[in-house]
Amino acid sequence: MKKIVSFVFLMAFCFIFGQQKGQLRKVATIGFMNVENLWDTIASADYIDGTKDVSNPAFHRSVPIDSLKYLETTEEYRGEWRDDLLKGKKVVRHQILADDFTYNSAKNWNTKNYNIKIANQAKVISEMGAQYTKTAPVIVGLIEVENRQVIEDLIKHPLLAKYDYGIIHYNSYDARGIDVAIIYQKRRFTPSNSLKKEIKIFNDDGKRAYTRDIIVATGFLDNEKIAIFMNHWPARSGGEARSLPRRNAAAKVLKQQMDSIRLKDPTTKLFAMGDFNDDPVNTSLKNILQAVASPKDLSPETPYLNLMYPLFKKGVASLAYQDAPNLFDQIIVSGNLISDQVGKEYSVYKTEVFAPPYLINREGPWKGYPLRSWNGDQFTGGYSDHFPAFVVVQREVQ
Repeated sequence: MKKIVSFVFLMAFCFIFGQQKGQLRKVATIGFMNVENLWDTIASADYIDGTKDVSNPAFHRSVPIDSLKYLETTEEYRGEWRDDLLKGKKVVRHQILADDFTYNSAKNWNTKNYNIKIANQAKVISEMGAQYTKTAPVIVGLIEVENRQVIEDLIKHPLLAKYDYGIIHYNSYDARGIDVAIIYQKRRFTPSNSLKKEIKIFNDDGKRAYTRDIIVATGFLDNEKIAIFMNHWPARSGGEARSLPRRNAAAKVLKQQMDSIRLKDPTTKLFAMGDFNDDPVNTSLKNILQAVASPKDLSPETPYLNLMYPLFKKGVASLAYQDAPNLFDQIIVSGNLISDQVGKEYSVYKTEVFAPPYLINREGPWKGYPLRSWNGDQFTGGYSDHFPAFVVVQREVQ
């Protein structure tokens, strides 16, 4: 099997903007990690309480199947899953593969392995960017979480508990119940608003297909106004070309959200990140979102910079899809984060795909790949099938 050798050398490459040596700097890491099916051991279903406001996380909850009998209704909703259509209703949706991550499943998913999984994710998160900041990331996006409870368990782990992370999470209508989320250090980031944006995509037969939402969170990073857009775009199931319209649809939603916030307040600094299931040169990112490759290409018409493009051109990968290297895990920022000097406001200092040796498979047919958690139904004790990514921002000490 072809080896993805470039994985081993990921740490050798980074995207560095200018800095003033000897100057005291305040720094912060913003990054994300695909936690590869962070599922608890309890079979769950979606419970929608349409009497709640859509912006309330209680509007859509993940609940143990055994507890459905205690709720006001166990009616399974058969219509289209759309927030506006569910207002006023109290209904249930059973997730496909809900029993996959349970003790009785082929995976034999149990508390012991779940705790190993939590510890592994906590270790990686605690170390992202620490070589530059000497601390854990201020903001971390999470991809492939089952529900809020697994995030609570993660941030309570001793490696992360001391940072007092808060949670931004909404359940999505993804058929498996896969969600994205954001955790943040409360002492440094203060959220002002958050919401989820549905991506409406359809199968060839015209029926709605459900995917992950984009989470949009605005707030203040050390008193500077920022916005975070957390993404997990539709996969390449059925082939890259056939599935491309789905990612183009996601790109349109992301661009609309980024443009809206930027036009409302051009001083807000924007960070879009996640698993886009496309490379920086693909249509969704290059032509729809119009994320440019170099700071010199920034303009009022193209205000977003893909920080991963230089890494992509050097052959850096964050995963292997169908035995080929890809850089699906990306960070895109607004042009007001780019500066060749350390100033009074945050600007980009460094961007990396995080691949320390313990995250890399060292032997066998998957040598050089990310050391993933799963080999079919077998839990490997590994970490993820993606390498995480982060950006370090810097400003003068004030």
